[in-house]
Amino acid sequence: MNVIVNGVRAIVFGFHKQVFLLHPKARSLPTDKLRISYAAINGVIYVIQVCIWLYLWIDDNSVVEFIGKVFIAAVSFIAALGFLLYGGRLFFMLKRFPIESKGRRKKLNEVGSVTAICFTCFLIRCSVVVLSAFDSDASLDVLDHPVLNLIYYMVF
Repeated sequence: MNVIVNGVRAIVFGFHKQVFLLHPKARSLPTDKLRISYAAINGVIYVIQVCIWLYLWIDDNSVVEFIGKVFIAAVSFIAALGFLLYGGRLFFMLKRFPIESKGRRKKLNEVGSVTAICFTCFLIRCSVVVLSAFDSDASLDVLDHPVLNLIYYMVF
């Protein structure tokens, strides 16, 4: 399950990186600093998440668990906004491109649909994690139920 989830995550964040870097490239702007900032931001987020997991492993604290859930919700919300902002900009920039071609239409459909799907999925994930943070009955801890775990990660 972890291999599938990590593979999907790598594909989504790989596309997010492409959308993040394509817009400046299309305007002939330098992307060297964007690559460094993208990698640094992702690195910081992963380090914070690992620190939260380690702290919870050492001392199972409900306050830290709440903070971890809110952190994941905030990261999911920011990712959703990132997809909407950069994917939307790229979509409208491609739409304004004057030459009518099959490749342009294909890329326009690809960017528009992936942007909409990723924005929607991250926003739903944010909502579900926030709900689980504030409602103890809506737990996302489905590790004892592999089928529920599969459904959760495949849907959200």
